[in-house]
Amino acid sequence: QVQLLESGGGLVQAGGSLRLSCAASGRTSGFSMAWFRQAPGKQRELVADIISGGSTNYADSVKGRFTISRDNAKNTMYLQMNSLKPEDTAVYSCAGLRNSPTSYVYWGQGTQVTVSS
Repeated sequence: QVQLLESGGGLVQAGGSLRLSCAASGRTSGFSMAWFRQAPGKQRELVADIISGGSTNYADSVKGRFTISRDNAKNTMYLQMNSLKPEDTAVYSCAGLRNSPTSYVYWGQGTQVTVSS
């Protein structure tokens, strides 16, 4: 069993930056990990994912602004978010060990990101 804990959320003005971290209680180097977000009244959406080999994938809405990365030695994943927009406001959750195209085994509790205009 692996537990995931997000940190780094907060309130930022539009155009600002935040860096989210997802720390795992166990080894995560062998599986895919991802960041999801859910805004009020909307469905959860994939923001970005990263496989064990390091290849990444991004939602069109965040391409060029967000960067996903991982430090396998620290069992930690990151999401660098730049040029934030009010529409990026959501609860951001990390996930690990993909077992289907849209499903992951492990989930964090989430961290709130609020972007003011």
